[in-house]
Order: sequence, then structure tokens, then C-alpha cells
Amino acid sequence: MRVGVLTFHRCINYGSYWQARCLVEAIAARGHDAVLLDHHSREVTSREWRYAFQPLTPERSSRADVAQYGRKLRKFLDAFRALPLSAPFDLDAPEGMPAVDLAVIGSDEVLNLSHPWYGGKPVFWGEGIAAPRVVTYAASFGNYAADFVEPQWADRLRDLDAISVRDDNSFGLVEGATGAGPAMVLDPVLLNPPRVQAAKEAPYVLVYGHHIPDWFAARVQDAARAQGLRTLSVGYRNDWADEQRLDAGPQEFAALVAGAQAVATTYFHGCCFALVNGKPLACAPSDYRWTKVRDLTALLGAERHLTFEDRDPADVGALLAEPVSEAVQARIADLRAQSAAWLDAALAGRA
Repeated sequence: MRVGVLTFHRCINYGSYWQARCLVEAIAARGHDAVLLDHHSREVTSREWRYAFQPLTPERSSRADVAQYGRKLRKFLDAFRALPLSAPFDLDAPEGMPAVDLAVIGSDEVLNLSHPWYGGKPVFWGEGIAAPRVVTYAASFGNYAADFVEPQWADRLRDLDAISVRDDNSFGLVEGATGAGPAMVLDPVLLNPPRVQAAKEAPYVLVYGHHIPDWFAARVQDAARAQGLRTLSVGYRNDWADEQRLDAGPQEFAALVAGAQAVATTYFHGCCFALVNGKPLACAPSDYRWTKVRDLTALLGAERHLTFEDRDPADVGALLAEPVSEAVQARIADLRAQSAAWLDAALAGRA
């Protein structure tokens, strides 16, 4: 079949890029002609690029950092061009979308009505898609915190042919809107992990995130020094880290995680990459991503990897020294098999 994946594939964000690539490659590996449905929007691109150059807003990036973020942006654009893309179409005019036999919406926060620039775009709810069947894979409401889904959006969910989600928050919202519980599946990074060669550098703790809480930063740095490791911040500036790697592209990011001694993050996909590589992991909560990391770690039985300000400061040091447990790895393997089976069923029209 010609299968189109509709997701946030042009975000300047490592997780967004890799979830899109991992899903389209997983579908192609099953013998289908899989493409990313290549939506464009001047408004979205403008907002995405402004954020790419000024991720620490309201703090302004220095001229030197802007130059590094520019190199990072160009690496992302090169990576986007190498993806299997459909003919382009206007995000707000989905009637221009090329026809496919099956459309797969997701993964990422495709259902997040409060997303700063994609929220409320009807196409991510199936409207106007030129396909006889439309399903979701690992769709998420992200941090959308309402207790219900408004009727116009609930109607669109009920019109979909099959729904799978990746987190408990999304499960509850879909169940409340449709009266039926969706399938729970793994994010594509956990379903179909990237195969990359690990970076070969002096040992380091990888730091991934921005606006990292001061208490977490101090504990990560103390733990790294106690182990004789440097801290390397990838993608965003964290002045407390020993090294800034602001211009890393998506391939470099994956290689740096694979080569790290441990990972300290506030990001959902920071957790995914650490867990799938079996790396010691410490994750601190953040306002925007708390729902996602909470539900991910609960799904995998990996709650131990979350840490909080009121914990013993030594907790971070322990987390950054402990590999992912065999129980968590077994849970990922079980859920990977279940997720693959659901995807196979959806592709065959049985889900």
C-alpha cells in the first residue's frame, strides 16, 4: 500500500524528527510504500524557526549561540530532505494532500489542542485526508489538561478507523470522548529504535533539555564530578554544563546518547533514547512535559528514574550510576511486540 504518515516531521526537535523517521521506516520495513505527508505552513515555520534560534525565551541567545543554532537548523533541514516525503501541500488546505491507501496520524502531540502552533489543526484529527482509511499510531494529547474533549473534536475521533495512543492521559481523553478505550502502544523510537554508531569521546553525562531546574542542575553536576565525568549539553545551552554542543543535528544527537555514560533530561524523548540504549537515566519534571514523562515511566515500570527536589540529593547520583533494570528492558520488549502486532493489524485493516 501507499501509506502516508501525518505528524510533526519538520520540528527542530530531536524527538519529533526521530519519532517521524522511526515510524515511517517501521511501516516501510513491512513492505509498504511509506511516506511522510509533507505539510507546509509559513506561520508554523516562522514560529518554529524563531523558537529554534531563541529556545531560552525570554532570555535572548547570544550572537555566538545564534550561529550555532543556525548550524543545527541547517543540519535538520538536510535531514528533512533525506526523509521519504510526499508531494508538499498546505497544512491549512488538506484537499491538496496527495491520495494514499492508508493515513497514519502520529506519533507526537498530534492531538494536543493547546500545542503552541499545531494545536487545533483539523487535519491531525482526520479532516480532509485523502485516504479510505485513517488511523492513529501512538497519538498524544501531550500536556492537554482538560477533563473532556469538546464535541466537535470527539466527533472527529469517532470517525477514525482505529486509534492507538502512547500515554495514559491520552487514553483517558479518547475513552471519554468515544466511549471505547484505544490501544496503548510505544512511541516509534521505542518501537523501532534508531541504529547509530555511538559517539566515541571522553566519558560524559549527556544533558538534554532547557530551563532545567537549578536544584537538578546542581545535583547532576555533583554526580558527574563524583564519577569523574564531564557534562555535555546537547541542543540547548545550559551554562552549568562543562560543554555545550548546540549545533548537533539529529544523527549526532542519537550518537551522543548512544555513547554517553548516563543521561540527565527533562524531555520525553530524552527518556526514550536513554531507556532504549540502556543508559543510566535521571529525569526531572518540567511544567510542559511532566504529563508525558510521568505516563511514559509508569507505562514502562521506570518510575525510579524520576527524581524530585524534595528527594535526597544523592538520589540523582544513584540514578546516574545505575543501568536500566532488566525488568524495564523486559517491559519494553513486551510492549514492543504488542505495539508491532497492533501496527501490523492496522496496516492490514484488522485494527
